[in-house]
Amino acid sequence: MESFQLEAGKAFPTHAHAELQSGSQPSISVKRRQSILFVTSEIADYIKAGGLGEVSAALPRALRHHYDVRILIPGYRQVLSQIGDVEEIARLPASFGIPACGLGRGTTQDGLTVYVLLCPELYDRDGSPYVDSFGVDWSDNDVRFARLGLAAADIASGAGDPLWRADLLHLNDWPSGLASAYLAWRGQHIPTILTIHNLAYQGLFDRNRLSYLGIPDNAFQINGVEFYGKLSFLKAGIFYSSHITTVSSTYAREITRPEFGCGLDGLLRTCADEGRLDGIINGIDESWDPSTDPYLVSPFSAENCRGKRANANNVRENFGLALSTGPLFAVVSRLVHQKGVDLAISAAETIVSQGGQIAVIGQGEPRFEAELQSLAQRHPGSVGVKIGYDEGDARRMYAGSDFLLMPSRFEPCGLSQMYAQRFGSLPIAHKTGGLADTIEDGVNGFLFGEPSLNRFMDAIRRGLDTFRSSSRLTTMRRAAMNRPHGWDRSASRYQEVYDRARQAAAAA
Repeated sequence: MESFQLEAGKAFPTHAHAELQSGSQPSISVKRRQSILFVTSEIADYIKAGGLGEVSAALPRALRHHYDVRILIPGYRQVLSQIGDVEEIARLPASFGIPACGLGRGTTQDGLTVYVLLCPELYDRDGSPYVDSFGVDWSDNDVRFARLGLAAADIASGAGDPLWRADLLHLNDWPSGLASAYLAWRGQHIPTILTIHNLAYQGLFDRNRLSYLGIPDNAFQINGVEFYGKLSFLKAGIFYSSHITTVSSTYAREITRPEFGCGLDGLLRTCADEGRLDGIINGIDESWDPSTDPYLVSPFSAENCRGKRANANNVRENFGLALSTGPLFAVVSRLVHQKGVDLAISAAETIVSQGGQIAVIGQGEPRFEAELQSLAQRHPGSVGVKIGYDEGDARRMYAGSDFLLMPSRFEPCGLSQMYAQRFGSLPIAHKTGGLADTIEDGVNGFLFGEPSLNRFMDAIRRGLDTFRSSSRLTTMRRAAMNRPHGWDRSASRYQEVYDRARQAAAAA
């Protein structure tokens, strides 16, 4: 690690500065901060499709107090239209079937350095990072995200920013999984961390793409990138990375079992046995504060929750619900099978019959969208549905609701339950993954043990009983709002993992 000495606000390498000293005042010696390249396919500052975007915005900011953290992201149309001035600092060459691209450097509004891949033929499109405007996967997603992984490896190797190189790569999910593999195939021992945000998305492609992506033939095996006859970007990341993390302790244990391991449980058990798999729960950023959130119609706090009523009435008005003093339930979710949307739909009849109301926002599988709209038509004034997503609506739903329905069949971490807790809405959730790690049953929310309608309804009834007891409801709301939600503890755990990965790489 290079030592620097400071003089008159400038930094010089120690050997150079020694020549300038010649008897002058004693110098101050400081160590260069470790450099971390955080590689992601989305970031909430500019574009997000899910929780990864939120984490990519928050975790690097929590870590930059200890490291020189920089972000690498593809230059999607949405990124380039928002980031402002981007300086092209390097040209990354074509490799096999992966096109050349520019490497741009910009900054977020609060000064976080962001490297952007400038390759219009791959990224200048409408739609999300992964699918077109019709929800269909981009046909060249293998090339688009191989380009991301290769660029990350190039930057770590010193072929990107001439003034900066990464000491460690922090990769996220399958889109950046090939970065650690490219380094391994080059024989470069640069420590790499891969965080699995959702094991169900693996980045699977035909084996005939190997040579096009620069993947050696001998890597297509069980100890490599092969997954049931397919090429798996995620398996490559798991196999070749120094260390694996996932986003809750419970999920880290779950994915080593066949029922949650998505076919990778054997490899992940090996990682766990070798001490290379850790679960680190996510946090939420400081903007989730009901006393200052600009989206809310009335602020409130754990000590004084009166403002929740005004937010609840706003939600009722926006979702076409009748004014009511009964319990308000919220669903803020992707409308997919994993999230247990079918269970929430089945539970709606009982909730409405007990005087409750339900507000739903989200989008996903067409069948669930249609079923929810039909449910709203059958129960006007009691069920309101908005297909899509709006940040202001979602925040007011957390702030105004009494309960958040979250019957996910599996949930690696989950952020919605933490948003709800911070805003005094008690989550009713399946005891799995991060939900089990963040909700204490009967204290700051309600858990049920298996993803069945009967068990879900038992938890809902306990919630309704709590609503009828104002003192108990107040106690649970305060416990939920006062639960530690920030990133500090998570960032400390990542520091430990980084240290272990660097030590392992140094010993290799």
